[in-house]
Amino acid sequence: METETNQFLGSEGIASLMRRYAVPCIISLLVGALYNIVDQIFIANADYLGSFGNAANTVVFPLTVIALAIAVMIGDGCCAFVSLSLGRKAPAEAKRSVGNSILMILAGSLLLCAVYLIFPNPIIRMFGGTVNAETFRYAQEYFFWIALGIPFYMFGQAMNPMIRADGAPRFAMVSTLIGALINIVLDPVFIFIFKWGMMGAAVATVLGQIATAALALWYLLHMRLIRPVKCDFHIDHGICRKTLTLGVTSFLSQISLVAAMAAINNMIRKYGAKDVVFGQTQYAQIPMAVVGIVMKFFQIIISIVVGMAAGCIPIAGYNMGAGLTQRVKNLFSRLLAAEAAVGAAALLIVECFPSQLIAIFGAANESGYYTDFACKAFRIYLCMIVFACVNKACFIFLQAMGKAASSTILSMVREIVFGVGFALTLPLAFGLDGVLYSMPVSDLLTFALGLVFICRTYRELDAAAGLCPAAA
Repeated sequence: METETNQFLGSEGIASLMRRYAVPCIISLLVGALYNIVDQIFIANADYLGSFGNAANTVVFPLTVIALAIAVMIGDGCCAFVSLSLGRKAPAEAKRSVGNSILMILAGSLLLCAVYLIFPNPIIRMFGGTVNAETFRYAQEYFFWIALGIPFYMFGQAMNPMIRADGAPRFAMVSTLIGALINIVLDPVFIFIFKWGMMGAAVATVLGQIATAALALWYLLHMRLIRPVKCDFHIDHGICRKTLTLGVTSFLSQISLVAAMAAINNMIRKYGAKDVVFGQTQYAQIPMAVVGIVMKFFQIIISIVVGMAAGCIPIAGYNMGAGLTQRVKNLFSRLLAAEAAVGAAALLIVECFPSQLIAIFGAANESGYYTDFACKAFRIYLCMIVFACVNKACFIFLQAMGKAASSTILSMVREIVFGVGFALTLPLAFGLDGVLYSMPVSDLLTFALGLVFICRTYRELDAAAGLCPAAA
């Protein structure tokens, strides 16, 4: 039976399963995050690009996150659906989910690519690209080539969790790693040797994405457990709806980041212009470049956090489908503890070594204002990163358990109500610093709300195992 090979998810030790699934997932997401970060490091250290190129990269970054949001909604939703289906011994449903997910990602990626290519200038303006003329020009150049690679990027990112659900987390990791290595090798060649500037950084990224997509396509044709056949590629609205429902939290966690970044970029542009230093034309791009760098470091940490949680999706989904709720509770406890430890380590780094972090991004080529603002930004913006890590784990784990409503509520409150709301309102009282305060305030309040959901989840798991009465 096809489902036999996945039964170890219900019997093998939880710690062993976490290592087997989480580590490759963490590496995959870290490598994926490195695409944009590596571009920014090389751009920052090219003296003919500098902070103008960095600011342009910050403007375009949310637009790649939109593509990622759609991809992970389909991919993570499919992964959760497949894992729940295999736990229920329903492999036919799992295959239909894969087939329908492939159709959705192809249609979605082509549509988004077309929108980006048709309306580049209004989109760039929407994300703060008009901070000055040089930043806008660099953003146009970078965005055009990134837009061309959107279909390959989205297909590779969507296939990654499907490959993990098929029981091949290492292949998912390797396919992403190969693409990132291509980007890392080609970036300095195109930027420093060929002097292609922003175009060079973007082309290196797209070539890496094409390699990852090609490997994902090869795996799709050789899946072990859930290889779809021709009939699975006919649209089934019920399957599509369930898949997208399970993936909506992944979508919201990414797309709401876009909304928050749009708000942050525009508040930086508005209140930076009122600042004594950054109101000067030659320094106007610094706050946007710096906040983009701080968010890139945050993305590295969140890649570890999300990788740990997303790696647990097949484990949690299978055990929930099989009714093994105490194993799910044990997994949840271990995950929360591990996420908090990652957050604590990150907090130590940002509070103690901010100048070393910003030096990686070309601080030697910039004014003292660049380093001073960056140190303040790291220390304030990420001071509640421990809570941010626990919050992300909670969102994703609830999604893996099939609790789409609870996961969606938490994610919406954090990213839209708090994330966007505070980014827009705190600068009214605190000016440019208010943008930095928006992140820690949002994470602290979300953690307080998340505790309610965590405690309720524990009670429900115990009740399902007959260990305590169900919560009212």
